[in-house]
Amino acid sequence: MRSVFIGILFSAIAFPVRAALPDEIQVYTDDLRAPRELGLELHVNGTPKGRRTPEFPGEVTPGGGLRITPEFSLGLWRDWDAGLYLPIVQDSGGNTRFAGPKLRLKWLPLRPGESAEGWFAGVNTEYAWLEEGFEPGTRKLELRPILGWRSAQWLLAVNPILSWQLNGPERSGRPDFNPAFKVARSVTQDLALGLEYYAGLGPLGQPLPGAEQAHTLYLALEYERGPIPLHFAIGRGLNSATDRLTLKAIFEIPIGKP
Repeated sequence: MRSVFIGILFSAIAFPVRAALPDEIQVYTDDLRAPRELGLELHVNGTPKGRRTPEFPGEVTPGGGLRITPEFSLGLWRDWDAGLYLPIVQDSGGNTRFAGPKLRLKWLPLRPGESAEGWFAGVNTEYAWLEEGFEPGTRKLELRPILGWRSAQWLLAVNPILSWQLNGPERSGRPDFNPAFKVARSVTQDLALGLEYYAGLGPLGQPLPGAEQAHTLYLALEYERGPIPLHFAIGRGLNSATDRLTLKAIFEIPIGKP
């Protein structure tokens, strides 16, 4: 089954891919590295049907390209872990560019015990040093509250994300509001199916007109059997301002303790 989904993803991304693909397309839940535990997730994102016209001068528009982002993570203390993203973009001409590093720090003081049912809550903070051409500014800060509930069969999570452009023409003291939501249900011991929703509403308190907002709904699959768990999802844009079709995959590669 895993090889089928990988094949679908990599054959689909041969079509035009939207510029400025996110390093990760993911709703944060109660996942947290144990102290001193090392981990690696590989994020692969592509948009077979989406925007190709630059939205600002010099924007990298990798039509027919691909974005691959290794995310290294380390458990720090009981309720804390940290991560490093190293996104790599390949455009349709085969040119490869490093999009710039991003650091994150996650705090999850409320979590149900292992295999237990209950609420979880915390916050994740990220700081990105972007190369020119991927966004109007080259410095970005994100604050991602995490709230949800899980049981043996169900998982619900919401991330009301706030992001600040720290330099460039879109710099402002008012953050953009980009909420995300996830609901998933276990079908078997190793397989879960669900829906994920992502929105880009514009500045907090001053939302963009509805026609300019981004709204995407994903059908997601998570397969846990084997040494490398797989998350795969197909996203559909819900309005004309959003990419029509987006594919994403996350491969979790355990490393262990140093």
